[in-house]
Amino acid sequence: MPTDFALQASNILRDPSLYKWYVIPLFAFVVYVYAVEIERRNWSLVFAGLAFWGMDWFNEIWNSLVFHFTNHAPVWGAPGETAYLILIGLNIEICFMFAVAGVAFSKMLPKDKKMKILGINNRLFLAFTFTLFCVFLEILLNWIDALTWEYSWWSASAPWLIILFGYLPFFLVSFWVFDMETVKKKIITVGSIFAFDFLLILIFGFILKWI
Repeated sequence: MPTDFALQASNILRDPSLYKWYVIPLFAFVVYVYAVEIERRNWSLVFAGLAFWGMDWFNEIWNSLVFHFTNHAPVWGAPGETAYLILIGLNIEICFMFAVAGVAFSKMLPKDKKMKILGINNRLFLAFTFTLFCVFLEILLNWIDALTWEYSWWSASAPWLIILFGYLPFFLVSFWVFDMETVKKKIITVGSIFAFDFLLILIFGFILKWI
């Protein structure tokens, strides 16, 4: 039996009547962020940002599948006000945020990828630090029911899985792509992430209609 929050999200899932005009300037902001980095030929930032975004799409897909198979609740839901709910845990506002987050966080990486912070490789240190920051923000969003959690093992009192699966892989993959030596490797890696996401959406979304 679906929870109240799950039903609330399901009832507005991909409802075009929710559209708000602020979506357009948000989209323009995302385009601007990438246009600036492309103009500067900062390919490491461009592909790090896309890798971060692609990793989030994968998480949102399996989260939607959890709701399909349990018929109880997704691991996280986004039942609140939105201009468009793309997947049960992903609204258009969150989507645009993740589209630029990888660029923003990667801008803070030291040029020397071998430099250590408190004796820890700076990539690992910052990946964990940024992850903890994002999880803290999610706890605040959950507190006001903007982002809902229904399972005890994915909650503010047990944040370990949120850390390990919710955000840490985003940063590790994004920084890994950032440090790749050639643009070709970045293109192949990011292209593979999005191709896999697209395949999952095609199968579970358009064909099976499970998400």
